[in-house]
Amino acid sequence: MATVLSVSGSPSATSRTGRLLRHLDQRLTAHGHEVIALDVRTLPAEALLGADVRHPAIVRVAEQFARADGVLIGTPIYKASYSGLLKALLDLLPQYALTGKTVLPLATGGSTAHVLAIDYALRPVLNSMGAAHIVQGWFTLDKDITVREDGSLTVAPATAEALGQVVDQFSAALDRTPLLAAAS
Repeated sequence: MATVLSVSGSPSATSRTGRLLRHLDQRLTAHGHEVIALDVRTLPAEALLGADVRHPAIVRVAEQFARADGVLIGTPIYKASYSGLLKALLDLLPQYALTGKTVLPLATGGSTAHVLAIDYALRPVLNSMGAAHIVQGWFTLDKDITVREDGSLTVAPATAEALGQVVDQFSAALDRTPLLAAAS
């Protein structure tokens, strides 16, 4: 099966976005994929803000991107765009860091006014980085994600069903990626 790098671009340690990604990671693992979780907020700020591509943490992340067959990218939407933290990381990666990769973009936000941010802000960047296939992304309203006192997550039923379908489509695309690469 495939190796998936699951990237949370949220700056918050208590982020719904990050928790949602870790929840979806479990579904990908159940599909037989190896999932590597990456919370961008845990990377050294001086490396991200100083654009230090030689910093060991940034080198390690670039290697994780290179090794991954697929990338799940999640971000909260701020001011109609993906997070600045995610932008800082993407700017430090090689120009074609997503070449040959299947990518699933996900976003969370407080209003449906931001639902197109995936297509108009994030998708063009992922495409410019050489993604072989960007599957249909998904925007989830914050109100549909509930974090319980024990830290576990509940997703509203209709949203959970839609996210399940999106993740299953991503998984199926990952399964086809080696076949597509062999045919080229």
